[in-house]
Amino acid sequence: MTNQNGKKKMIARVFVSLFTLGLLGSLMGTAHAADVKAGRKKAQMCAACHGIDGISKMPMAPNIAGSPAMYLEKQMKSFRSEERKDETMNVVAKPLSDADIADLAAWYSALTVDVTLPN
Repeated sequence: MTNQNGKKKMIARVFVSLFTLGLLGSLMGTAHAADVKAGRKKAQMCAACHGIDGISKMPMAPNIAGSPAMYLEKQMKSFRSEERKDETMNVVAKPLSDADIADLAAWYSALTVDVTLPN
């Protein structure tokens, strides 16, 4: 009998865990979906340093075209929180919302870069 009760308790725990995961997943689904077009509009403020095409015109600003969206989001959030220090980027990123950051990351990650290997 105790073995049966143990199995029932374990099955109940599994169902509760799955239900909780499903509930959390549905709540997470309400998060902002990154918008490439919105990112292009927002990228106007980034263009002076990084270029609208993600290819920097300035030696101290990196090329960001084609960088993975997750990487770009992490870096922009790190600049916003000042976990990552850069005088310019800390100021630029400070007012950005998570949605702004996701849109910008979507835009710059959607850009493709042609690479020419040297001979």
